[in-house]
Amino acid sequence: MRHPNALFLKCRAATMAGDTPYGLIEDAAVAVTPDGILWAGSASDIPAAVAHYPHHDLGGRLLTPALIDCHTHLVHGGNRAGEFEMRLTGASYEEVARAGGGIVSTVRATREETEDDLVAAALPRIDALIAEGVSTVEVKSGYGLDIETELKMLRAARRLPALRPVEVVTSFLAAHAVPTEYKDRADAYIDEVCIPALKAAHVEGLVDAVDGFCEGIAFTPGQIARVFDAAEALGLPVKLHAEQLSNLGGAAMAASYGALSADHLEYLDEAGVQAMAKAGTTAVILPGAFYTLRETQMPPIGPFRKHGVPMAVATDLNPGSSPMNSLLLAMNMACTLFRMTPEEALAGATRNAARALGLEDRGQIAPGLRADFAVWNAEHPAELSYRFGFNPLHQRIIGGWIDIPLA
Repeated sequence: MRHPNALFLKCRAATMAGDTPYGLIEDAAVAVTPDGILWAGSASDIPAAVAHYPHHDLGGRLLTPALIDCHTHLVHGGNRAGEFEMRLTGASYEEVARAGGGIVSTVRATREETEDDLVAAALPRIDALIAEGVSTVEVKSGYGLDIETELKMLRAARRLPALRPVEVVTSFLAAHAVPTEYKDRADAYIDEVCIPALKAAHVEGLVDAVDGFCEGIAFTPGQIARVFDAAEALGLPVKLHAEQLSNLGGAAMAASYGALSADHLEYLDEAGVQAMAKAGTTAVILPGAFYTLRETQMPPIGPFRKHGVPMAVATDLNPGSSPMNSLLLAMNMACTLFRMTPEEALAGATRNAARALGLEDRGQIAPGLRADFAVWNAEHPAELSYRFGFNPLHQRIIGGWIDIPLA
């Protein structure tokens, strides 16, 4: 149901704006137009100019910005349940990768599937996120590792918003792993596949940002820097998987390029945190991979707080190290495993997730931003991180459209 203008009432709004905890407004009202949020505040202060808008009673429920999953690999072929079993018998992530499994095994499956196959497989995954109040999803390539398949993945990702009420932001991630045909020739792969694929994807308008995996089993900081130089020449922002398994200085290198985000970061040192703080780079916390890989080295949450580095939270939805389709679960894990607060977790899935994607028009309930909301059967925003295995979503309101009719 679409209204030219609307006034949402009878709710407790966690606006995620301002200086108070959660930006919480106890008895809130939010006025929207087709252009976005016009006004938000206490119901006792509704301006006369919007008081006549059609009213929508939210029944005392909790209203938040719609959630944003800012790190996923949800377009891919096959699954890696077999490797899940391997790890449970003692094989490490690196051992699985070096034995021909890991990312490279998903590459084989993804190359074999058609674009239509990839779209069809991605829809149930994105449906699971939408059902938890997600409005915006980042989708990476990186399981092609050849020009044709990298483009195929990005084309599949671009098709998803035509099939589901969700916005997709794409990240080019050909610098994800060295394919078997380039074994021990990572530099040649960067020159002959990664950079040419990036240029071709950019020509087609398939790329919103450029990503890479800086790790001992993937690429060195110097190799990633060459990809980032190509991105910079094309006017594309960058981000990086960094310090997940070791500290190679990837996050600091990414920060030197003004990266939108550095992600994982379990082995990041304080110098790297300071480099991110200076550059304004967001830390994307990914507890799903930490949990799946049974890691013990936690990301430096305390130093992030100390130096004012914004922290986003995402699923890292992928077939190997984080086969998790729930952003609410990622929020709970961020709190339980890493001792983030529920407020930090919600900010991480809204305001800071938008920042990690370079999106300034969403993630908070404030005038001038998109009218993307989630309405929850909850009294307090801490409940969203407190429970797991339970979805309290009542409805999404996306761009002024009400997904589910009010009861």
